[in-house]
Amino acid sequence: MKKTFLALTLVFLTAAAFAQVNTFSIDSSKLNKSLTLVLDTIYKADQGSRYRAQDLSKAKATAAQVDSAIKAAHIADSLNIIKVTQIIDKYGWLGPQDVGMNGSQALFLVIQHANLATQQKYLPMIRTAVKDGKTLSSNLALLEDRVNMRQGKNQIYGSQVFRNKSTGKMCFYPIANPDHVDERRKTIGLQPIADYAKLFNLTWDVEAYKRDLPEIEKAAKLL
Repeated sequence: MKKTFLALTLVFLTAAAFAQVNTFSIDSSKLNKSLTLVLDTIYKADQGSRYRAQDLSKAKATAAQVDSAIKAAHIADSLNIIKVTQIIDKYGWLGPQDVGMNGSQALFLVIQHANLATQQKYLPMIRTAVKDGKTLSSNLALLEDRVNMRQGKNQIYGSQVFRNKSTGKMCFYPIANPDHVDERRKTIGLQPIADYAKLFNLTWDVEAYKRDLPEIEKAAKLL
């Protein structure tokens, strides 16, 4: 059965170099069934562990309970990365056309949650996957920002937030040229940053952000 899959990017490059990729034509009869099953299981492990930690935090569970859930997520990550890198190194990047949407997203999510060295290793492959229409362009934006953040560079698309240790408030990690962030987000398939900010109970005001940026940059160096 062939179907078109539309992915809505509510996330969880030089932008002009990449076309926006958010739809896929998937023929279920052509999927690699065994790999799809393996990757679906990995997807559930990755997301399930994080949802449990979030649910406990929202329910105002004890710090020990939340820490235990976070530790479980890290353990899942350490197991998942071994499986995923073995699959990628053997088969290359598998798109939704190969292993279904969840299966392909499992590859990305595990890399997104890996260490910096692993992210840097597979970033070129994910860039190529976007050009080949085998992963969401928004995935690339998230990983580009995550790698830049870990390297102490400004992010491009405004996908990364952090908690300021001095104020205890969530804020956007330093963004390059924030006046044009929405233009870059649009080219890659991300929603306006004002809408994205609401997911973290933040209000986006570019002038206020630019005014606060020196303090945000200082706080970011403490991460």
